Amino acid sequence: MTLLALGINHQTAPVSLRERVAFADDRLPWALSTLRSLPSVSEVAVLSTCNRTELYAVTDDEGRALGQWLASHPGDASGLESYFYWHYDANAVRHLFRVATGLDSLVLGEPQILGQVKHAWAAARAAGTMGTQLDRLFQQSFVTAKRARTDTRIGANPVSVASAAVRLAQRTFARPEDASVLLVGAGETIELVARHLAQAQVKRLLVANRTLAHAQELASRHGGMALPLADIDRHLADVDIVFCATASREPILQRAQVAAALAQRRHRPMLLLDLAVPRDIAADVATLKDVFLYTVDDLERAVEDNRRSRREAADAAEAIVELQVSRFIETLAASTRTAPLRRLRAHADCARVDVLAKARQQLANGQDPQAVLEFLAHTLTNRLLHAPTIALREAALTGDTDLARATARMFPAMGDPHDPADDSDA
Repeated sequence: MTLLALGINHQTAPVSLRERVAFADDRLPWALSTLRSLPSVSEVAVLSTCNRTELYAVTDDEGRALGQWLASHPGDASGLESYFYWHYDANAVRHLFRVATGLDSLVLGEPQILGQVKHAWAAARAAGTMGTQLDRLFQQSFVTAKRARTDTRIGANPVSVASAAVRLAQRTFARPEDASVLLVGAGETIELVARHLAQAQVKRLLVANRTLAHAQELASRHGGMALPLADIDRHLADVDIVFCATASREPILQRAQVAAALAQRRHRPMLLLDLAVPRDIAADVATLKDVFLYTVDDLERAVEDNRRSRREAADAAEAIVELQVSRFIETLAASTRTAPLRRLRAHADCARVDVLAKARQQLANGQDPQAVLEFLAHTLTNRLLHAPTIALREAALTGDTDLARATARMFPAMGDPHDPADDSDA
């Protein structure tokens, strides 16, 4: 069996491709169940964020079935596999540890990714697709991320995609302190945007969401006004900046809506920041003359300064990752080597429990204790030696001398059953 990390992220593909394989929370159980039903897959977890979709699995076909499945989701497989990366065994371990630590993020060291990795782990556990090997892997990734953030400055002055987006807005014509801002969505990313806007003393804040109660909760925490998603068109012309981050599979804002808002604004420019994958703002909105549209891919330039300032801390974090990878691989190898021993002991314990229960029942039925002891010894011996005896006989018939030598090594102290020395207590 092979440990595999298969995925697509902001480094290998643009948002137009990443959004095709993004999974909203309500689709994760279906995806996990479908993946686990593939004959070659024994364990699987799915990590899906705005910047990546990754499958972590234990598989016996090097992930071919998983790659075909991901490329065909949600139905168009044209050329998508060429954007995938494949990591096996130690490299798969290293990849997840780097992801959890924030070393593989668009914003180096960003803290949200660890929570997203934990969410992927919890979803797989809830779906029953997280086995022993993946569970150990994810648990160790949490330990590695915590160690890196404790022992280095990789998490100092944390910068998220949300904060990078607000910082970008502050450097444009539409500074938050002089602007009316509309937030579309009410999840973690929009919550972070709202916090940063509040710190920037935003002039006016509107929050729109499909569930009005969620919009009201977020607006009340940050001094904004809530409105239902259906009312966006009535307010769009009044706002200078729009941040979008929902889990919608289809765009929330279309070109015609934005064009109508611009006409009402007498073509005063608007800044639109789409932080969602799949995208919330239709791509052709960017063709409008007075619109400045940014997606998560455009934030690459905005976070370059962050990368430079954290490079030294990142190098230290990379060293921690390498150490933890080595330890995990050693532990995994040791576990694999001792697996036959565990199976042997489990077989012996099962035989012991079963035969002992039958012997006790015979005693309870009043049978002669001496006869019961004979039954117990004879039956237990047969149970323990049945499978090894068959294997040795087959080895003898096929000329397999390796098994015979292994048996001699396992039982070097058996000696001659007729040697009186074997009965001594020495």
